[in-house]
Amino acid sequence: MNELFPPLDPASGEAIVEVTLDVPQSALDDLSERLARTRWPEKETVDDWSQGAPLDKVQALVEHWRNGYDWRRCEAEINAYPNYRTLIDGHAIHFIHVRSPHEDALPVVLTHGWPGTFVEFLKVIEPLTDPTKHGGKAEDAFHVVIPSLPGYGLSDKPSATGWGIERISKAWATLMKRLGYDRYVAQGGDWGSAVTRAMAVQQPAGLVGLHLNMVIVFPPKDEAFDDEESRTARDVANDHKQWGLGYSTQQSTRPQTLGYALADSPVGQAAWIYEKMQAWTDNEGVPEDALTQDAMLDNIMIYWLTNSAASSARLYWESFRTSFGNTPISLPVACSIFPREMRRPPRRWADSVFSDIIYWNRPAKGGHFAAFEQPEIFVEELRAGFKPLR
Repeated sequence: MNELFPPLDPASGEAIVEVTLDVPQSALDDLSERLARTRWPEKETVDDWSQGAPLDKVQALVEHWRNGYDWRRCEAEINAYPNYRTLIDGHAIHFIHVRSPHEDALPVVLTHGWPGTFVEFLKVIEPLTDPTKHGGKAEDAFHVVIPSLPGYGLSDKPSATGWGIERISKAWATLMKRLGYDRYVAQGGDWGSAVTRAMAVQQPAGLVGLHLNMVIVFPPKDEAFDDEESRTARDVANDHKQWGLGYSTQQSTRPQTLGYALADSPVGQAAWIYEKMQAWTDNEGVPEDALTQDAMLDNIMIYWLTNSAASSARLYWESFRTSFGNTPISLPVACSIFPREMRRPPRRWADSVFSDIIYWNRPAKGGHFAAFEQPEIFVEELRAGFKPLR
C-alpha cells in the first residue's frame, strides 16, 4: 500500500511501470492546516541540543515550511528523473533508474537509510551518469538505480512481518537482474550499508563489489586502544551508544506506538528527523550549516506525504538486532569514512571483516548523509572507490 500511487496489479508480474509523482492539492492543504494548529511545548531548559531540537529552531523550520517552502519545486525535481514501480516478492518497490549516455558505464544500486529517502541522491545522479559534463571522464560513468526501502516513501508498506534486511537485499538483486544488469556494484550508508553488506554476504550473481559510507565493525578482543585513531573510534561509538540511540530503541521495540504521534503531527514528524540532521551532519552547531531548510524539508515531506513514520520505523523492529555485525565479506569493498559519521573505525578493524578492501579513505568534509551533504565529494569517492572494478 502507498498513499500516492494505485496498487500494482499482481497479474502484472515482472512489469516495470513508469510513474509520475503528483501529490493531491488536498494533501498539501491538510498539511498547511495542521501546521497552523500546532500546539507547541514549552522551551527546553538548556541552551543547547542536549534535550533535543530547540523550540526556536523547530519553530523557524516550521515557519519556512508554512510560508517559504515549495513542494511543487521538489516534486518537479523528482519527476525530472525516470521513476518506476515494480512488484518484487509481492511488494511494490519504487526506484529511480537513469542510464548513462556512456554504454560502458558501471551499474550501481544506491541505498538510503533512516531518516533518509531517495531524495538524498538526487544531486549525484547527473555527475555519476554523465561525468564528462561534471569534471570526470567517460570511464567514470555509472548507470544509477536508486530504490526506496519498503515502508519508506514511494515503495509500498509491508503488510506483514518479514521484510528485514536480508529480504530487501534479495529484492535488490532481483531488481538489478530485472533491469538487465549482469555485472554491477552496490553502495549504501545507514540501513543502506546493512542492505549492501547483506548483498555481499549473499553474493547474488552479478554483484562484483560494494562501497560503504557507514562502516560498522567492532574492535578485536585484544584491542589496546593505544593510538589516537582507535581511541577516537571507541569514544565516538561510546558517545553514540550513550546519547544517540534513544530513537532506535523506540523504533526497534515499539514502532507502532511512535507512529501514532508522528502520523498525526507534521511538526512531530519534522522534529523527529530534524534533530538527527543536527546530530549526524558535519555542521558547526546547527543542521543548516550542512543542509538548507528546503533540502531537509524535501526529505521530511517524503515521510509526511506517504505517512511512513511507523512503516519506516518497523525496519528497526525487523532487523536492528541482527543486521550489523562482523560477518566476513570476501567481495571487494571500498570504504569512505566521513569525519562526522557516527562510527569511524580504523582500517585494521575492517581488515578482520573485509578480506578484500580495494579503497579506504577519510574525506575532509561530510557526515552521515554523505551524498546529501557533500554530493561532489561523494561522487569522487564512488569514482575512486570503484575504479579498481572497471
